[in-house]
Amino acid sequence: MSDPKHFQAEIDSDARQSPLRVAFITRRISPAVKAEDDRELMTYPEVFFRIAVAIELLAMALVAASLAWNAPLEQLADPLHTPNPAKAPWYFLGLQELLHYFPPVVAGVLIPMLVIMALVAMPYFQINSQAEGLWSRDRARRLRIFGTVVAVLGVFLAAFQVYPVLIVTLLIAGFMLYAVRGDAPTATAGQRWLAAKPLAFWLMTWFFAELTVLTLIGTFFRGPGWAWVWPWKV
Repeated sequence: MSDPKHFQAEIDSDARQSPLRVAFITRRISPAVKAEDDRELMTYPEVFFRIAVAIELLAMALVAASLAWNAPLEQLADPLHTPNPAKAPWYFLGLQELLHYFPPVVAGVLIPMLVIMALVAMPYFQINSQAEGLWSRDRARRLRIFGTVVAVLGVFLAAFQVYPVLIVTLLIAGFMLYAVRGDAPTATAGQRWLAAKPLAFWLMTWFFAELTVLTLIGTFFRGPGWAWVWPWKV
């Protein structure tokens, strides 16, 4: 050989600087023989520079929009003439809509607190960390848990007559059941696509769907006294 390679056993942390070496692999460790090195590493300061550019572009877009259109502000507040209905900003209208159905303690304290506690606790549990399909394994057990959760949530929502949330919940549950047989030979493309979605996908889909529906109802379908009105009759 014109260019013989001299292998030697050594301890080093940089595989690029010392590529010709003998690696000692223990019995329970599999070497990454197909690993690929990235040509670009998103480290400081590149990633921060891109963030700064994005913030500057967003700021310029907001300034341009404010110069072209006036903010949709109402008249000055008058304590003698309280608007009816008094609506919160759009990002709080979903919560205000919940206050229409639940007692204030439930809608304003208990439900937000449970959501925050769930977000804090979820990283400490191995909940589908492999991002596998919800029905990929333990299908019978997961179906029993799924049925119990949907039944309890449905009874709770029906008891308080929260029909918008109940309808969206049943629709999402229907799509989840539709994806159960996604691995069958006769499954459609949409069924296989839904079957590959993990639990996090379904939870976030349900959350965003509920938030969107409640916000739209509070924005366009609530009139004086928070009564239901059609948008074209206001």
